[in-house]
Amino acid sequence: MKIAILAITDKAQELADMLAGRMEEGAVVMKCRGNTVAAIQQAWRQFDALICIMATGIVIRAIAPLVLDKKTDPAVLVVDQNGRFVIPVLSGHLGGANDLALKVARHTGGQAVITTASDVSGHTALDLWISAHRLQISNPGAMAPVMARLVNTGKLNIYSDCGLPELPPDLARIFERETADIVITIKASGVEERQQDRIFLHPPALVAGIGCNRGTAAEMISAAVQETCLQADIAQEAIFRIASIDIKKDEKGLVEFALQAGVELRFFSAGQLNTVHGIEQSDVVKRATGAKGVCEPAAILASGGGTLLVKKQKWKDVTTAIARVTWPWWEQGQGR
Repeated sequence: MKIAILAITDKAQELADMLAGRMEEGAVVMKCRGNTVAAIQQAWRQFDALICIMATGIVIRAIAPLVLDKKTDPAVLVVDQNGRFVIPVLSGHLGGANDLALKVARHTGGQAVITTASDVSGHTALDLWISAHRLQISNPGAMAPVMARLVNTGKLNIYSDCGLPELPPDLARIFERETADIVITIKASGVEERQQDRIFLHPPALVAGIGCNRGTAAEMISAAVQETCLQADIAQEAIFRIASIDIKKDEKGLVEFALQAGVELRFFSAGQLNTVHGIEQSDVVKRATGAKGVCEPAAILASGGGTLLVKKQKWKDVTTAIARVTWPWWEQGQGR
């Protein structure tokens, strides 16, 4: 985390220097001379967290036109020049402002003033739980009302068609989708992006194998994957990785598609692909690449030997297949 500490007064500067020397993450001290608002806005673009030792009003006026999304906005803290109060004012959970406020308060001997409802009520912070498990949310507008329900009732019900990790005490698994507050699914059907009374989440549980002709544009690959998912009733958001043959490492369209979709990209040699049996084979592909097939074996290998949910689909200049991972989707951090 890149941290900037901004100070206006000499006393604030002393506190900033002390904090910068004690923080394990390291920090850059910025003495605001002249236009304080401009200095804050510059730091906003360059750092992951801003610790502003000044009046709250100055900070609010500076960041107001810049706030976009709690998933991308930097953490913003306000601290008085005596270090008595440390207030996270933006990105408390996903941006890490709440945790950072607690650290700063320990260094100053002051009090972290945490105002997020889940923290003060002792309940699970849903946005952090979702982020920690790499779940993709289809209807972010439902977060606030569902989180409010958790704070008010003390419990939320979760339905999943693909298993669940051990849950915190205030989240309970149920087996009736219709009565769930949170639905975790790899399917596309039944997901209402505008629905506000329940959250729809997609787990990192699927891998797409892709074969393509040389020079195929990212748009063509994207369209093929989208159509494959549509026909199979699969949520594309559940695809966290794509895979292909290693001679496609420099395939511009494939690399661009992976970047645009925000997914991992894995490659396998022809020899590795040929170790997979029971796939649809192609003499044309064998002559061109040395592999008996690409999309199906690539999907199977990249999913840890998973089951094909969608067998080879042929599109203009693109082939696709989709496999489900063999490990629990919540164990993505195990080096797989």
